[in-house]
Parts: sequence; C-alpha cells; structure tokens
Amino acid sequence: MNQHAASQGFNPAEKYQSQIPALQTLVALGFQPLSQTKVDRLRGKTRSVILDDIVVEQMLKLNSFSYRGKSYAFDLEDAHEALRRLKPTPDKLKGLKGTNQDIYDLLVLGTTISKAIEGDSKSYSFKYIDWETPENNVFHVTAEMSVERTASTATRRCDIVCFVNGIPFIVIENKRPTESLKKADSQLIGYQNEDNIPQLFHYAQLLMSMKRQEARYATVGTPRKFWQIWRDEEDQDADISAAINHTLTADAKNAVFSGDLADARSFFEELAAGGERSISEQDRAIYAMCRPERLLDLVRRFTVFDGGVRKIARHQQYFSIKTALARLKGVDLEGRRKGGVIWHTQGSGKSLTMVMLGRALALDKDVKNPRILIVTDRDDLDKQIKGTFKSCDLEPVRAATGANLIELIRNRTPLVTTIINKFDTAMKAGEFQDDSADIFVLVDESHRSQTGRYGGHGKFALKMRRILPNACYLGFTGTPLLKRDKNTLDTFGGLIHKYTIDQAVKDEAVVPLLYEGRLVEQQVSGDVVDTWFNKISEGLTDKQKADLKRKFSRMDALSKTSQAIRAKAFDISEHFRQYWQGTGFKGQLVAPSKAAAVRFKEVLDEIGHVTSEIIISAPDDKEGNEEVDQESKDLVRKFWVKMMARYKTEDEYNRQITDSFKGSGDPEILIVVSKLLTGFDAPRNTVLYVCKPLREHNLLQAIARVNRLYEDDDKEKQFGFIVDYEGLLGELDAALTTYSAFEGFDGEDVAGSLHDIREEIRRLPQLHDQLWDVFKEVRNKKDMEQFEQLLADDAKRVDFYSRLKDYGRCLHISLSSEKLYDVFDEAAVSTFTKDWKAFSELKRSVQLRYQETVDVKEFEPKIQKLLDDHVTAKPAEVIIDLVNINDPDALNAVIEEEGTTAASKADRIASATKRTITEKMSEDPSFYRQFSELLAETIRDYREKRISEKDYLKSVVELAGRVARRDHGREMPESIKSDTDAQAVFGVLEPILKEINGGIEDNVTAELAQSIIEIVKDHHIVDVWSNEMAQNNMRNAIDDYFFDVVRDEKGISIPLDLLDDIELRIMDIARARFPG
Repeated sequence: MNQHAASQGFNPAEKYQSQIPALQTLVALGFQPLSQTKVDRLRGKTRSVILDDIVVEQMLKLNSFSYRGKSYAFDLEDAHEALRRLKPTPDKLKGLKGTNQDIYDLLVLGTTISKAIEGDSKSYSFKYIDWETPENNVFHVTAEMSVERTASTATRRCDIVCFVNGIPFIVIENKRPTESLKKADSQLIGYQNEDNIPQLFHYAQLLMSMKRQEARYATVGTPRKFWQIWRDEEDQDADISAAINHTLTADAKNAVFSGDLADARSFFEELAAGGERSISEQDRAIYAMCRPERLLDLVRRFTVFDGGVRKIARHQQYFSIKTALARLKGVDLEGRRKGGVIWHTQGSGKSLTMVMLGRALALDKDVKNPRILIVTDRDDLDKQIKGTFKSCDLEPVRAATGANLIELIRNRTPLVTTIINKFDTAMKAGEFQDDSADIFVLVDESHRSQTGRYGGHGKFALKMRRILPNACYLGFTGTPLLKRDKNTLDTFGGLIHKYTIDQAVKDEAVVPLLYEGRLVEQQVSGDVVDTWFNKISEGLTDKQKADLKRKFSRMDALSKTSQAIRAKAFDISEHFRQYWQGTGFKGQLVAPSKAAAVRFKEVLDEIGHVTSEIIISAPDDKEGNEEVDQESKDLVRKFWVKMMARYKTEDEYNRQITDSFKGSGDPEILIVVSKLLTGFDAPRNTVLYVCKPLREHNLLQAIARVNRLYEDDDKEKQFGFIVDYEGLLGELDAALTTYSAFEGFDGEDVAGSLHDIREEIRRLPQLHDQLWDVFKEVRNKKDMEQFEQLLADDAKRVDFYSRLKDYGRCLHISLSSEKLYDVFDEAAVSTFTKDWKAFSELKRSVQLRYQETVDVKEFEPKIQKLLDDHVTAKPAEVIIDLVNINDPDALNAVIEEEGTTAASKADRIASATKRTITEKMSEDPSFYRQFSELLAETIRDYREKRISEKDYLKSVVELAGRVARRDHGREMPESIKSDTDAQAVFGVLEPILKEINGGIEDNVTAELAQSIIEIVKDHHIVDVWSNEMAQNNMRNAIDDYFFDVVRDEKGISIPLDLLDDIELRIMDIARARFPG
C-alpha cells in the first residue's frame, strides 16, 4: 500500500482556514464555547437570539440595591422583568437602526426596577453589563447558529456569534483565503434586511468579516464602503501568539468540534502537534477588538449615534482618544492639565473623534465631574453633537448667544456646545473667570480662520485663559502643522496623535488624489489652438464641433481676464463632458472671485454641455473689496437678487443647491470661491478644477473635497482628481515641500497628499502587457478564433475580464489627461486604444460564445464613457441571447448562423448544454453526470485535435438533443417510463444494487424508486427545506423504508455506509424536484 495516499497538507476550506481558528482564539481570550445543540436549547427556538437563562443568571449576580445602609438582592421576577424590557414587542420596534439604538442605550445606561422595602417603594438602578469590571461578565461563543427569518420558517446560518451575559454582541462571517471579503460584508449587510434576520442585529454591537489574511469590521447599518481595517498600536506579537496557540481544555474542544465542525477535530489536533501556528491578520483583528476589556470599551465609550447612524471608532480615533485621556490626567508645571492637538487628516472622521473624546471624558471614572465645552465653526456640526451624548447620560446644551455661553459656564453646565463666533463675543463681554481645572475645551480646527495663521491654536488658547485660566485645551485639525507653528503648539501640550494622508490612503479611509497641471492660456494662443480645440471637442459630431468653435471664437473681443476665464471654462466643460458626464460623479470648480464664479457659469451655460450651479455668500461691501470694479460688483449683485427670488433665503439657497449636488442629478459642476472648501462632504465629488491661487492649509482643505469614498451598485470611486489651472505645483516633479504652496510644511507630513497623474499613466504598458500575457499560449496573434478557444476555460475568462477592467480604468484616467502625450507618443497611444477596442470586442464575443449571462451594467460608467467617446463611438451594451437547447428552432438558428466558424457554433451550443446540465444536475445526478462527462470528452477531443470542427459541431448538437429529450441511451422499466421523479431515484439505486445484489431486476429497482418518491411526497410540507424537523421526518421515513421493506421484506441488504450515502443523495433529489 502507498503510505503517502492520504493528504498531509493544509486544507484551504473556510472552516479550516478561518472559522475554527477564530473560534480557538476567541476561546483563548475568555469566551466559553457552546455547541450548536446547547445554544439551541438555551434559545428555545430558532427565532430567538438571546440566551435567556444566562441573561437572568448574570443579572441576578450583577445587581443588588441598598436601603438604609443594608444591601438587598433582586429576585427572579425582577430579572425576568428586565429581560422582558430587553425584548421589544412589535409595537416598540423602530426599524433596524432605531431598535438597535434603543437596545444600545438600555445596555449602556441600564434600567430601573421598583422595589418596596418596609412599605417604602423606590426605583433602583439595574444593569445588564458590568462595564467597569469586565471579568464580572460572562462571555460565550458558538458557531453555525441558525436564526429564523422574518415571517418564515427558513433560517440563516451565522458562522460565529459571540455573547456577553447571554446577549449577542458580535457576529462574524468567515471566508476561505481565495474569497473576497466584499462577499462577507455583503452577507452581513443582507442579513440585516427586514425580510431576513434583523432580530439578531437589534442586539449586535460589532460585525466582523474575516479570512486568514484580512479582516474588516463595522457595526449595524454600516454601508460596505465604510467597513474598516484595524491597525493596533499597542498589541505585542508575543501576546497574540500565546493566545492563538493556547491549548484548549477537553470540554472546550468538545464544544468547538461539535455539530458541523466535528469532522475537523483530527486536523486541528495534528496542526497543534506540528508546532506553533503563525500569526495571521485575522488573529490580530480578533485579539485587538474582541478580548473582553477592549470589546466593552469599544462598545461603551467608542460608539456613537450620529443622526441615527451608528458609528464605531476607527483605530486612529481609538488610540488618539486613549492617548489624550492619559495625557490630560497629567499636569504641567503650573498645575494645569496637559492639552495639545490631534491631527487626523481630512476625511478620516476628525469631527467624530472630537465628539468621542467628549463622551470618553464624561464616562471616565478618573476624571471627576468634568465640564466639557465643544467649540466648532459649523452650525450643522454643533446641532449633530446633541444626540451623541445620550448613552453617557449627558444632555448637551447649545449656547444661544455669547452672553448665554458665559451664563452656562457660570452655572457649571456639564456639557456645552457653541460655535466660534459666540465664543468670540463671550470673550469681549467683560471680566469673568472660572478657575476650575476640570474644564475641557475641545476646539475644531476651523477657528483658525478667526485668528489668522495656524498658530491660532495657541493664540486662541491664550485668549481663552482670561476666562478659563486653568482649563485643558484640546485642538483638532485635519491638516498638518506648519513648521513655524510647531513650537507654539508645544507650549500648549504639543501633538497628541497624528494620522497622516498617507496612512488614510493605505487604510482605504480616503481615495488617493491624482494631480494634473493644465495651463490652457498657453494652449489657446498661437499655432497650437487647433490641436487643443480638436482634443477638447473629441466625441462631438461635426455640427456640434462647428457650434462649439463659433462660441469659442468670441474670445478675441474679450479682455485678457475674461479670455482666461473663457478658455478655462471651455476646457473644463469639455474635459468633464468627455470623461465624467453620465458616470454619476461630480466636479467642483474653485473660482478666484464671486464675479469670476458668475462668469464661469455664464460661459458653461452658453456652451451648454454641462450643468452647473454657484455657491457664494451674499455680496457685502465690507467683505474686503474682492471685486474692484463696479461692473463685477453689479454682476454679483444681479446674480444674488436672482438667487433670492428663486430660493427666498440664503439658507434655503445653500441647502437646495448642496443637496442637489450631493445627489445623482444636476448640477454636474459646483462653482465655489471660498464657501464649501472646508467641512463640505459630497462623496460623488470626484474632480476639482482649481482656478484660484491656493496654498498651504487652504490648498490641502480644498483638495480634500474630492478624497471621500463613494460606491454604489455600479460605480466605485478609485481616485479623486485635481486639475490645476493656476500652476500651483507646476509639473509636480519634485517633493511637495519644494513648491511654494507647501513650503511651510515638513515633507513627511504632506507625503502622499497628491500623486502626479503621470504615475498612473506610466502604469499603462505594464497593464497592457499583463492583458496580453493571458494569451501568451496563442500562436497566431492575428487569429481571433485562437483567442476565443483559449478562453473556453472559465478561470482564464475571469482572469481576462479582471485584467481588462484594470487596464480600462487606467486608460480612462490616461486619456482624460493631456499629460498622456508627454509620456507616450501618438503611436503608443493609438496601440493602447486599439487594443482596448479589440479586447472589448473579444470579451463580447466570448460572452456570447460561452453563453454567459451579462449584466447590462457590466461596464462601470466611466469605462462606458471611454467606450462611447474614444473607441466604439456607440453605446457598448451587451445583451447575450442565451440558447435554449429545448427549442429545436433555436438550435437550428445557431447551426445556420453565417459569419461564425463551426467551432464557435459548437462552443455556443456546448456552453448552453453545460449550463442546462449544471442547473439540473441535482434533479437527476446519474443522468446529467453521464452527459456532463460525454460533453467534456467531446470538447477535449476537439481541443486536442482528435476530431474536426464539423464532427465537433455534429457531436454537441446530438448531445444537446439527448439532454433536452432526457434520452438515457437505454430502455427504462415500463413502470417509470413517464415518471422522471422515479427515474432520478432509479439512477441512484440501480448501479449500487446491481453491484451488491447482482440478481435484482430493473423492474424491482423501479418499484423501490416509485415507493421512495411517494414517501417524499407524503412528507413534503410548505417550507420543508427551511424546517429541519420536517426534513428529519422525511429522512427517517425513507430510512425506515430501507430497513422495513427493502431489507426485511425484499431481502435486499445494503451496507450502512452505502445506505447513508444513498439517503443523502435521495434527499438532494427531493430538494431539487420538490422545492417550496
């Protein structure tokens, strides 16, 4: 015997690579494993998700109350009443997010129970979780937990569920190493739907998707694009290794390796015997987020509800707040708490960090009676803060005026929010001082506009010390510190924590930004004007080009300033039209003045190819004489009068236009001057046209408008684009700090802020080569048939499609930039575009040939633009007419089709037949498996040149016909000739019974098959395949038939191992043939 017949290597399946290792780590961290059977018993029914007995037991342990100095215990009735409150009745449900928030508040704040002692009735606090002492709680974990769907007996299985005091806290979805976590994220998101298992997610506090080499986390209601990775700043590899290699007790092993995971026990025992397991990214994530003390901390102090949307801290928020809390507990030489500045790059959740720090302060038991003052410059942020403090039992009070602010401070209000201008007024209101050292002033970065340079953090704190001399000042900024201000900041505590642009891009918290300088004034003068004009009018008809040129020719009569605006407007209009229009993405144009903004819109409207709107503040003669000539002032006033006539108020004007810009409709371009260059989030905003001199913080804040993540069903934002018409960074061929716009920063602080678009353009040859590399086996590169035959392999087609998509994205970016011709000559560009066209046509052809079902949204919108304007000049919708092999006319139509080879026709019919076999395999495995093998053999014979194209076509047509007619190639017993259900069971029984009982006649086997089908029908009820008990009843009835009739009455003996296999195959057939 070969001693090496059994596999001795790893198993790539999900439960071996992710699920069981995750369970083992969780057990090592203190979660007690529960078998599926025990969890089901504790829940009582699959619809329930709470472990009632554990909840009651723990609440009685955690809770007691005092009356006149004596301690009393709560009773069982009290615990059941608290449990009842934890389970909202249908009339108390508020949808997924609302119910989740209500339960969160209940878990964090607890409830009250009325008790009467000596006739004195009072309400006493009653908690579900001991947040302060994690070890007082109990933690459990189970695998493969089935939860019943809404209004159905169907169930969903969750890979791992973790409980705290019997309440489900964590839901984990595991994947094998080769699967994308996007699928896991989507599953967990889908489970939250109202028609799925929302009741589990009413309680869930943390959701995780993971595979060995990657892990992501989120919370209830989080869109997929905001699922995050965790990078820990404290954990040590030695501690993680000890946890993942912890030896489980015998009882723990029995619980882990039970039910569906029982068969994996020997594998993991051998794995442990082979030595220590190496640390994976999954291990790091579980250790970082799921160990009991960290889990409870994340849930209680680092979870907020922002306008009804639940948010959990990102890693930089968590560690910056921990660092800040540790620092402010220390004092400086003057006895004041140490403050400082948190710098987290824009788009990384800086404002939320400020709110979370405020909540953490309010909950910190080491900071007695803190008074928190949160200062912002955005009224909307001031408003949203109010709801985030509910779970720490604090009610924020918004200062109505400067005088009201002083009054609130004087009254020792615990939590006050205000906007900066009220703070300025308060400082001028007169002499008032509060010398408490337990006042914490949290200041958003935008106050710097009130105080000049970035050193405003220091200047602001100095002014505040007149009112609050001993307060602790904590500043928050989204842009790096200027070199000249770093010493000033050190005076007030220095830098607490930083999260740079580079880090945010690596974490995929923001998209990277591509930069291109475009100086159109140089292009629209002299001999190059025609070349430039031809480029910007690409994709237009001759009539449209003539109309555009006529409008452009008016430039000669304009002033130099107006000429510049017109030239830029033409370039912007046609750049957006060619590369972004119709994609769902938007653009923002930064104008140098209000009058320029109006003029830009007038030209864009005149051209008529893109829609635009303007957001500016009301004209004001005192605002700095921005418009120096009367004509410009009149132009702005006229525009403003028009806006007020349309929108009535400035607030409504701002709201309607910004809301429209954030949506999918018009306007496509938003024109701004200074408003909306800070604190404005519009995720669709993808390309920023800079027509205004900007530097340092203003430039960084402006470019961050296009770095936000955006994703929906058919589009995903990979980059933001900065198109610079001012020459701010020239050719971007040196370190950013060599340019005047960034010279005030340290190089490492702005690294990764912008990437030269030429970096992306230079990737074209590599992606082009990788695309061609798919076809390196093709001998004759002129023969499209050879390409299509190579793509007969499913895996090769998937690889081809993926590489073509990456290449198309890069080509789209490259064609949108005039820098393309700086990097490649016209011949190379022509090759890139021609090959894109050829491979796109090849993709369509093989999708038809191999009968793939194609989504009409197959091309993401921006690639569709590339196809429309640069390659095919017509929409590239792909509609595959799937061949129905049951329709002889459809088969004949393919056979008689002109312009295609016999091999191509054969492939198309073979693929349609293969699809039918795959779809129907479970209905009659023996029949369809036979034809699957015959079809594979026929295809192989052709590929290996053993048969001609003509014979290949003839063979697959014959096989397709036999599959359609269910021609077994042999006579079926008379009793089941017209009974396809019994034929399917006959196909399972016949070869086995012939082998072990050679003399059994086919008509006897047919009789058995018919009887088994009758048993299936007798036990088939509504939703049987979602009802485990009903399935067990059906299987038991079939089992009884094999023993009572087949063995005892007919004397046919079937070995038990074969019988188990037969019964499983019959159940599969039943599931396929009798759904519902």
